[in-house]
Amino acid sequence: MDPRFDWLHASAAAVDLEAREAAISRQGELTKPPGSLGRLEDIAIQLAALQGRAQPALEQVRIVIFAADHGIASAGVSAFPQAVTAQMIANMAAGGAAISVLARQIGASIELIDLGTVAPVPAHPLIRQAVIAASTANLAEAPAMSAEQLAQALAEGAAALERARAAGAELFIAGEMGIGNTTAATALTCALLGLPASSLVGPGTGLDRGGLARKQALIEQALALHRDSLADPTEAPIQALAHLGGFEIAAMAGAYVACAQQRVPMLIDGFISSAAALVASRICPGAADWMLLAHASAEPGHQAMVQALGLRPLLDLGMRLGEGSGAAAAVPLLRLACDLHAQMATFAEAGVAPKGD
Repeated sequence: MDPRFDWLHASAAAVDLEAREAAISRQGELTKPPGSLGRLEDIAIQLAALQGRAQPALEQVRIVIFAADHGIASAGVSAFPQAVTAQMIANMAAGGAAISVLARQIGASIELIDLGTVAPVPAHPLIRQAVIAASTANLAEAPAMSAEQLAQALAEGAAALERARAAGAELFIAGEMGIGNTTAATALTCALLGLPASSLVGPGTGLDRGGLARKQALIEQALALHRDSLADPTEAPIQALAHLGGFEIAAMAGAYVACAQQRVPMLIDGFISSAAALVASRICPGAADWMLLAHASAEPGHQAMVQALGLRPLLDLGMRLGEGSGAAAAVPLLRLACDLHAQMATFAEAGVAPKGD
């Protein structure tokens, strides 16, 4: 095992069972029939266990967007040119992207991290320059990244989580931007779940039938090329990330592992984020305990990821934008769950007789 990856295998923190039981007890005292608020009750209880307090809160939300280009994009797997990655980072920094609007509306702090783009990214106070290379290699022809590049990307994710913690984040959201990254995420998930490309390939940025066929063929080519390198089950998650992933996917995986190790609840976005979450859960058993899944992506392969993670989406809005947008859209729901849990009167406070009295 490469010592640069040793930190990944530190155990996930245990959730706070005392806080969980206290939250369950409080839910039983609130002026409502038991279970009548459905998943809003479950959310409050889960967040209590993750935050280690009987009454959780989500005032401080951190969104980190990891951006990077992919060598596979040159093979025509996206409806948009690679220059769009850098252009969209600039758009996010200027406040014009969907995630920018959502972050403002929910009062979340946002950080943009440039891990390497083909086109130059302009300097901006919100953009952190952490360039590893202009893009990954074409995963259908060679490993997407070297061990050194993978180590850099994972470390950038962990460092982003550290900055979020220092800023007082009570919830961490990772988003991404990278033309070609649905191809990388699909190949990565196929490798980890042992599924054929045909079961997971989706339109991404809007591919037509011919584009979908090309994308599927390239993923199948990549899976065949790298199969022997992924044969060792103990090394498979990290090797799959190196051979088939992207800088931004690796950085998200690193951030997710760090969240689980350092007791920071994370809200997982859609298809790309879930691929990174799947890697993190395979590298660090118990990491999924610290995850909430924001929404069901419209990408066809997302359901397989959801089942593998053992998570249940909070929303199903037909979204497939990425950027962390689905996760940001779910934050008000989480806050409502916390507010109901904290602010509803108990039977004793309201002078209402509980069931059976």
